[in-house]
Amino acid sequence: PTTTAGAAPHNHTTHIDSSFYHNNDSTATMTNHDVGGTTKSTIMVTGGSGLVGQAIKTYTLANPLPNETWIFLSSKDGDLRDRKETDAIFDRVKPTHVIHLAAKVGGLFANMKQKVEFYRENTLINDNIMENCRIHNVTKLVSMLSTCIFPDKTTYPIDETMLHDGPPHPSNEGYAYAKRLIDTMNRAYAEEYGCNFTSIIPTNIYGPNDNFSIENGHVIPGLIHKCYKAKKDGTDFTIWGSGTPLRQFIYSGDLAELTVWVMRDYHSPDPITLSVDESAEVAIKDVAYAVAKAMKFEGKVVFDTSKADGQFKKTACNKKLRGLRPDYQFTSMEDGIQKSVDWFLENYETARK
Repeated sequence: PTTTAGAAPHNHTTHIDSSFYHNNDSTATMTNHDVGGTTKSTIMVTGGSGLVGQAIKTYTLANPLPNETWIFLSSKDGDLRDRKETDAIFDRVKPTHVIHLAAKVGGLFANMKQKVEFYRENTLINDNIMENCRIHNVTKLVSMLSTCIFPDKTTYPIDETMLHDGPPHPSNEGYAYAKRLIDTMNRAYAEEYGCNFTSIIPTNIYGPNDNFSIENGHVIPGLIHKCYKAKKDGTDFTIWGSGTPLRQFIYSGDLAELTVWVMRDYHSPDPITLSVDESAEVAIKDVAYAVAKAMKFEGKVVFDTSKADGQFKKTACNKKLRGLRPDYQFTSMEDGIQKSVDWFLENYETARK
């Protein structure tokens, strides 16, 4: 079996690549209790090969807990839209905990063109995961939502209580309604079956293993790739728009740590926003300069104001998180961007772009 457990002898957390289960029958999976009666946890992460899944893998390797086994699934392990394939995964892995990150996602254009597919496929995935968690008596399910599913017309800052206060933006309503139903069903499963299901709402995530596509990537990875090209070609580093819109960015390593904390210690069906403080909101302009500095780009930074800016701000309130984790120290924007740039340069050939 392929294991990626840390080398330290006292490290009892086991990491097993999902290929382990392809080469062994299901009897090889760990049961909930070993012979000494110690509770063992098998935590299955859907969407395990993505930005957040990989960050959780890195965090749990560096911060192991005794008797935890982590399984990271990718699309190669089965189609979560398919009930039978999802059933087979649960039968094989026998998870005690599930962190559900897998989803059909896409940019603005894809969301507008394929509302039916974004609704149906995400609804199928989520229903298959949730119902299997109930059937298999999973101790805890943590699913990921997004700030883009909040009402289009709202007041700021947004918080967890406002999720269903109005329709989402028409451009992504298929995706948004499918995701909102996770919150509805977390409460329904708790009321009817006593399930411990919850959800997290992160703000804009960035970090290693991101999609660095200039066309389809998010702001920070797109700027990193663009700056890399400008440096290589000796051209200006051109940012679309004025650079004035404000955003809250969370480094993937911080989100990973907080997601694992939610799994272990936050027990309520009500969602929790995982975001930096409102005071840490930054202008896109400052992000661009931070990228240029991290890339050691000496050329000219230009803002193309003929391009649209998008929404000026989407501030999220993290009061609930701060009530529970008042002393949590987030990675600074400067450090997070430096780590992301370093990773991109080291992994340029294989990075998604």
